[in-house]
Amino acid sequence: MPDFISHARLDRSNAEPFEVGVVQWTRRPGDGERPHLSSGFWFVTPEEAPGAMRVVGHADETVYILEGHLRIEPEGGEPFELTAGSVASFNKGAAALWTVLAPTVEFFVYS
Repeated sequence: MPDFISHARLDRSNAEPFEVGVVQWTRRPGDGERPHLSSGFWFVTPEEAPGAMRVVGHADETVYILEGHLRIEPEGGEPFELTAGSVASFNKGAAALWTVLAPTVEFFVYS
């Protein structure tokens, strides 16, 4: 496998439309011949995601909140909130309601 190095500076102007909000990719799926690994910054506001969204993970995902506020309500689990400095990790297929409580910037890794 060839060496692959990716880098980026947080810059919303480099973001593109995503399922909800926008994403600035730091590593797109398939980069470096790794189809199941990707990462980026997700930008979302309460206006872009009014109310709770049901999210089912299409991959294992780990998130780090740079700024903002999210409420996560896992199916069959206890709700929790993520704010700046919080980290959470979800298994592929995990289902939860996500509510965007404040404009949020999240760094994510899908694997």
